[in-house]
Amino acid sequence: MAKKKTFETALKELEDIVKEMESGDLSLEDAVKKYEFGIKQSKFCLDLLDKTQKKIANLTQKDETN
Repeated sequence: MAKKKTFETALKELEDIVKEMESGDLSLEDAVKKYEFGIKQSKFCLDLLDKTQKKIANLTQKDETN
């Protein structure tokens, strides 16, 4: 069974990609591939943050009505 990706894992992968790209050691082709993967990880993180924010807002709203 595959592990579910976490926010922390995706963020770490993004940090690693930035370090690799900043090193200047990647070929153009590899840099583009890393960039594409980084965009996917960024979208994953932003989506998860958005869902979490909505969940917290919902919980807070429910708590205020009680």
